[in-house]
Amino acid sequence: MLRTHTCGELCKEDAGKKVTLAGWVDSVRIGGKIGFLDLRDRYGKTQVFLNKDLAHEFRTLNKEDVLQIIGEVKARPENQVKEAGTGEIELSATEIKILKEVPVLPLDLSGEIESTEETRLKYRYIDLRRPEMRDALELRHKLTIAIRKFLDQEKFLEIETPILAKSTPEGARDYIVPSRTFPGNFFALPQSPQTFKQLLMIAGMDRYFQLAKCFRDEDLRADRQPEFTQLDMEMSFIEEEDVYDLMERLMHFVFKEVLGVELKTPFRRMSYQEAMEKYNIDKPDLRKESGEDFAFCWITEFPMFEYSETEQRFMAMHHPFTCPKFEDLKFLHTEKDKVRSRAYDLVLNGTELGGGSIRIHDSKLQADVFQALGVGEKEAQQKFGFLLEALQFAPPHGGIAFGLDRWAMIMAGKESIRDVIAFPKNKEAKDLMLDSPSSVSSEQLKEVHIKLEK
Repeated sequence: MLRTHTCGELCKEDAGKKVTLAGWVDSVRIGGKIGFLDLRDRYGKTQVFLNKDLAHEFRTLNKEDVLQIIGEVKARPENQVKEAGTGEIELSATEIKILKEVPVLPLDLSGEIESTEETRLKYRYIDLRRPEMRDALELRHKLTIAIRKFLDQEKFLEIETPILAKSTPEGARDYIVPSRTFPGNFFALPQSPQTFKQLLMIAGMDRYFQLAKCFRDEDLRADRQPEFTQLDMEMSFIEEEDVYDLMERLMHFVFKEVLGVELKTPFRRMSYQEAMEKYNIDKPDLRKESGEDFAFCWITEFPMFEYSETEQRFMAMHHPFTCPKFEDLKFLHTEKDKVRSRAYDLVLNGTELGGGSIRIHDSKLQADVFQALGVGEKEAQQKFGFLLEALQFAPPHGGIAFGLDRWAMIMAGKESIRDVIAFPKNKEAKDLMLDSPSSVSSEQLKEVHIKLEK
């Protein structure tokens, strides 16, 4: 076996044990006759004592060389103990094996020399060794564990939905995938599992969630990526108050479980109109106003439609499956700017953490909304015929989705979601490590019936 213990678990109670550790050289100090090195793995560091023979044999060790070390655990004198755990001991090495000699690192891990983001992304597998990167990914892991724990207690089912799906307009461009077996036809990578989760409610699943991979071919910002993860949820037989209560309890549980922070509930609420009139933005940062490291706020009653100067028509502000407020249905085909929706966003510290709505569960109303958006009956049948048919059997339902990357970013105190994603794209949606997107061979293009124009 390559190791019996990790570099973070030994303490003074282990004194006298013969153990085997494996990890990376974090630092090395070899003098005239003896030497010391710190061996590091994901779990911590252990100081290793090298006697005269080992210090001489391994005097050329470099930082980040990969070692296996066998030795005896020795308790440090009380006056040399700086912290509990591995700070109470050192390992007196009896045998060292170099598992991997490494070249000079392409970036500095000590923090003394700041690397460019381009370098960090190109050598991400090295960058992830930095403690702050490891801590961010561990926090994200704890976040997902807490989410699953809470939702399981609330009788949600975690159900996976397809990645190869159908192109549907949801406000951003789709990533499309050519079909080899159906020439001239394409799958699309999902911008969200929206229609699938509604179909699951029709199927009687009642409470669904998924940590879903989503894809949007859009311009990037610090809090956007072409592929991202969202906590996706849908529930049957609910109204807005049910969503607010459940999500506030979810947030309260998660922040307590992961950060030990006790959130104040219920969260503040304001309509879209009030937010725009008072703050001139639909995601106000209320930290100064409330005096709270985490200020939550529900924004409600969003407009159903917004006018696009580019498209020269009204478009759905959220998505076309959002239910309009019933008292505003009289404006659906006449004064679209007066129609409010049953949509809601949860804002945290000036960032839209997530959003959702009560959905349309009536086929006729859904067709009517498509018509109001300029989607004719033939187009609606072509793109959404399966949904219109399924809605004939639908119960009342609604849901919400949270951007998991943004959520982890805020909890970790980071400025960019790239700092909480293991292998992100850069601002131009390029993977510098893999050098992708990249060209493909003419044979591959021919197989999927595509010809490129110069």
